[in-house]
Amino acid sequence: MLNDTLDEAGVTVLVALEGNQALTIAANITPDIILMDALMPGMDGFETCRQLKANRDLSHIPVIFMTGLSDTESIVKGFEAGGVDYITKPVRGEELVARMKVHLSNARLTLSARLALDSAGQFLISASADGSLLWTTPQAFHLLESSGLDGQWLETDLPNQLRQIFAPHYNKEKGLLLKSGDKPLEVRYISQTEPGEFLLQLIDLERPSEIELLRENLPLTEREAEVLLWIARGKTNREVGTILGTSPRTINKHLEQLFRKLHVENRTAAAVIALKYLQV
Repeated sequence: MLNDTLDEAGVTVLVALEGNQALTIAANITPDIILMDALMPGMDGFETCRQLKANRDLSHIPVIFMTGLSDTESIVKGFEAGGVDYITKPVRGEELVARMKVHLSNARLTLSARLALDSAGQFLISASADGSLLWTTPQAFHLLESSGLDGQWLETDLPNQLRQIFAPHYNKEKGLLLKSGDKPLEVRYISQTEPGEFLLQLIDLERPSEIELLRENLPLTEREAEVLLWIARGKTNREVGTILGTSPRTINKHLEQLFRKLHVENRTAAAVIALKYLQV
C-alpha cells in the first residue's frame, strides 16, 4: 500500500525488511528521506535510526517513524533516536506524502546552508546545551579528523569541554582551547541559534590569526584590525568598545580611519572587505 502511494507521488522506493539491511542500502544509495518502522525483526527502528545518525554522511537524512505504538514513551523514544516526525498506523497516504514534502524541503535547506557555509571557509560546529555535537560543516569535521580526534573523543571528551562555554559565568568573547589532538584547536562562541542549540566556530591556531590575516592584506594598525574584525562579526560600536576595553567614541574614531584607508563609506562595506580575507 505504501509502495503504491509513494509511487503515485513520484517517489522511488527502496525497501529494507530489517535494520541491518536498511543501513546497508543507505550506505550505498543515499536516500532523501527514510520511513522507519519502530518494530522490526532483529535491530528495531530506534537503534537503526541511532546508527544512521551516528554516520556523518547519513545524519542529515530525515527519519519519519511509522508505528502502531501511540503511547508517549514510544513517541519520545523515536525523537530521542533522531527521528523528525512520527505517523501512526494505519498510515493515511495523503498525510504521509504531505509530511514527507515538508521534511524533505527542510532537510535540503539545512544541508544547502551547511554546504554554503563550508564553501565560504567556515569551520562551524553546532552543539546542544550538554555539549553534545549536533552537526559540523564538512571542513570543521575534517579539521577535527586531521587533529587526530576520533568519534569516541567527540562523543565523550568534547561535550565535557564545551559545557564550560555554556556556563553562565563564562566570558563568551573568550576562546576555549581544546585539550587533545595533534594540533592546537580553539572553539569560539558565536550565538544561540534556537533553544538548546549553540553555534560555535572552530579555529586552527596553527593558521595565521584573523587579526594577522587582516593586517597582511590591508593597510591597518593592529587596533584598527581588531575593530574591523568585530565589525565584520556584526558588533555595534558599544559592543566593540566593551570587548576592547575602550569607549564607543574611540571606536568611532578608529572607524573613520578604517573607512579612509579602505576607501569605503560605511561599516557594511568595510565588513564585506574584511570577510573576503577572513574566509580564505
